[in-house]
Amino acid sequence: MRPDANTAEVIDLAREVPAHDPGAVPRVNAGLDSGTLITLLAENARTHGSTVAMRERDRGIWQEFTWDDVLSEVLAFAAALDEMGFKPGDGLLVIGDNRPRLYFGMLSAAALRGLPAPIYPDVPPDDLEYYAGNSRARFALAEDQEQVDKLLELRTRAKLPEIIIYDDPRGLANYTAPGLLSWEDLVKKGRERLAREPGLKDDLINRAKPTDAAVLLHSSGTTGKPKGAILQHRRVIAAARNAQAADYFQVGDELMAYLPMAWVGDFVFTVSSGIALRFTINIPERQETVLHNLREVAPTVYFASPRSWDAMLTHVQVGIAESTWLKRRLYDWFMPFAIELERKRLAGHKPGLLSRIAYAIGDVLIYAPLRDYLGLSRAKRAYTAGEAIGEDTFLFFRALGLDLKQFYGQTENCALTAAQGSGDVKLNTVGKPLPGVEVKIDDNGEILIRADSVFDGYLNDEAATQNALAGGWLHTGDAGYMDDDGHLVVLGRVGEVVYTMDGERYIPTYIENRLKFSQYIKDAAIIGAGRDYLTALICIDMGAVGHWAEVNGVTYTSYAELSQRPEVYKLINGVVRHVNELLPPALAIRKFVNLPKEFDPDDGEVTRTRKLRRNVIDERYAPIINALYDGSGAVEHETLITYETGATGTLKRRLAIYEVR
Repeated sequence: MRPDANTAEVIDLAREVPAHDPGAVPRVNAGLDSGTLITLLAENARTHGSTVAMRERDRGIWQEFTWDDVLSEVLAFAAALDEMGFKPGDGLLVIGDNRPRLYFGMLSAAALRGLPAPIYPDVPPDDLEYYAGNSRARFALAEDQEQVDKLLELRTRAKLPEIIIYDDPRGLANYTAPGLLSWEDLVKKGRERLAREPGLKDDLINRAKPTDAAVLLHSSGTTGKPKGAILQHRRVIAAARNAQAADYFQVGDELMAYLPMAWVGDFVFTVSSGIALRFTINIPERQETVLHNLREVAPTVYFASPRSWDAMLTHVQVGIAESTWLKRRLYDWFMPFAIELERKRLAGHKPGLLSRIAYAIGDVLIYAPLRDYLGLSRAKRAYTAGEAIGEDTFLFFRALGLDLKQFYGQTENCALTAAQGSGDVKLNTVGKPLPGVEVKIDDNGEILIRADSVFDGYLNDEAATQNALAGGWLHTGDAGYMDDDGHLVVLGRVGEVVYTMDGERYIPTYIENRLKFSQYIKDAAIIGAGRDYLTALICIDMGAVGHWAEVNGVTYTSYAELSQRPEVYKLINGVVRHVNELLPPALAIRKFVNLPKEFDPDDGEVTRTRKLRRNVIDERYAPIINALYDGSGAVEHETLITYETGATGTLKRRLAIYEVR
């Protein structure tokens, strides 16, 4: 942490008023200050009923839903659920990839004052049982046969859910399980009920209150059981309002919805901001076709995690490597020029006339064609968050002409706390607090937040709620400081501050993120608490290292074999040496080992959002960690692996231990 940071430092963009006082926060858009997502949806249908609200690519064709269509589906499904006994406080477990009906079902549950609880489609059975029990999920909405099978198995274990509704009927014609119903059948019954009861439509639109739950989202469970964060309608609408005030969103933006539905970023971008600001939401056919579908859509707003931006950069590099000689020569000249130009811009230097002319030529020949190739030709606003993004990746896309910016937030604050502004971007910060958000750094260096978008508590966990909201501030658990220009710098988790044997203080995630800035490293775990020096467990990136191996004539047959090739160890050694140059000598990484497999959420080593479960890693890789410190040159290791079927096995390998020179 910065030693001279003022621990009472506060950046208050709410004009010195308590952010939780709805009457005190400066009004950005009065239309967003009241009501619910359901009433805003109804207003969109009334004023822009024929406007396209959502598209889904299905079997190669884009299917469109207007605001009238969305409201009609949401109310019909809500009417059917209501008739089946769905009550306030009941959970609706939602599982699958992004699909319009899954979004509609979540809104229907919220209209009935229930708890729509989206979960990751690849969640393991034990976690699935926990989510169902914690959310009291008597009902579930599944994308397809695969997810229905999981829910039927869950029912035999936990007696929940009682009712399972499915979207895609393929493969389910012969299923006879009780309580298994199709979306089509329920919506048909709901429409019939709405026709019979003229006052029901208005009742369903207005039944939920701003203080009712809009969604229940579970934390990643890095240090224990996941916590269920309830986000009220007023909170998620406030987040949209704050983002609009900062020009992060605009009314009528076009968005690609491909992020996991269980992640707060998807709900705030796709659902709450989508409704509050009348976005057009585009849903790809499959996760594997996102890049292809992105080019068809060309959204005006694009958000991706740092890993996704890294993958997109690799996609560009592979494409250039396979292009013509002339294109490679043009790329090899214009891209380094643009990157260096952008680096100088961020340092405060204005480009001269010749540089501007050269960039304009490069835009015609390279930058604009690449933006079009990636589907980002119309992207006025491009964002990244979730973890630190590599400097090389960040500079590349900004050099390409995208206004790529970082922001910072958590589930508990509806994802949006601080953000970089256009023309005010720094490489090592996440920008300034959004309008309507207060940020304070306490005496322990922890980032505290106060805003209308801060949640009201965890489900079934009063103790955790009191700790998180102690003193009227959200305690983020993140360490950071405000720089002299009012930008927030996030260092890592407060609880992850550890010390070497000599008392050197460091945050492992800070160093791990620097390692992962390299395209060749997918994951890393820094070891060194209470020890003489730092070491690292490295998981190589199969795509990037595999391509490098192909170009350099390095043969291999598997991930495990590739990870142990001497040439690959030398490649990773170069990355580690570069990171060491950025660290104090006492915190240099002295040794590392390439693991024969990636960290896997199914093996419990990382969460679904790929946060390390350090206790699992410390236990599972204890023999390797010991070998890193006992002078060994190699270690025999047997690794537990979990297959997609749920079966487990072991992987035996002799792993080299590499000393960084």
